[in-house]
Amino acid sequence: MAAPKISEAHQVKDWLNAAVSVAVLTGAGISAESGIPTFRGDGGLWNNFRAEDLATPEAFARDPKLVWEWYDWRRGLIAAAEPNAGHRALAQLERRSPRFTLITQNVDGLHDRAGSVSVLKLHGDIWTIRCTACERERHDARPRMETLPPRCFCGGLERPGVVWFGEGLPGAVWDEAVSSAREADLFFVIGTSALVHPAAGLVHLAKSEGAKVVEINVAETAVSSTVDLCWRAPAAEALPLLL
Repeated sequence: MAAPKISEAHQVKDWLNAAVSVAVLTGAGISAESGIPTFRGDGGLWNNFRAEDLATPEAFARDPKLVWEWYDWRRGLIAAAEPNAGHRALAQLERRSPRFTLITQNVDGLHDRAGSVSVLKLHGDIWTIRCTACERERHDARPRMETLPPRCFCGGLERPGVVWFGEGLPGAVWDEAVSSAREADLFFVIGTSALVHPAAGLVHLAKSEGAKVVEINVAETAVSSTVDLCWRAPAAEALPLLL
């Protein structure tokens, strides 16, 4: 991987210094730099399963123990990972910017662990557990669960607090993400293929509202031809240069 170009860093820093409102959309790529797999076909005994076959309400209704075993394995992998320099740089940029919103498609919580505060989690949080009966939510940071599937105090079956295939995004979170994209002077799209909708639509929305849009990714994506600047580098290498 080639080192990030200094000229790109200078251009983005100029836009960053001029921006009052900054919004960032992150995807699986920034987590992959911390060693977290994308969970699509990886992982030994899970090779015979697709994420689309396990991360659905139907799969959970059919075999909640199997679904929870997959999420338990995922939680163990995530707990062993650490936020990388890209996560930490975004946390520092938040503290330096007058208005800053971080929108993420990731459920791993690495942005929180890096120190980010204003995080909009479009797809939920793997460390949140929600009761399917009373809808009570709780935070559980244990890498592995003691009993699978877990049950609520009310006796109801608990599920991971993430958005599964076929489910809608949390309305309030999505509305805030849209507002942030509309109001942004500078919009970053980092480590995402920009294929998953409606999240990918935020890039086009920000661009249409006049924001400068910067893509930081190691490969070309679905939005590369529409952004103002493509920065071909890992987030952990590029973002610290903005500090």
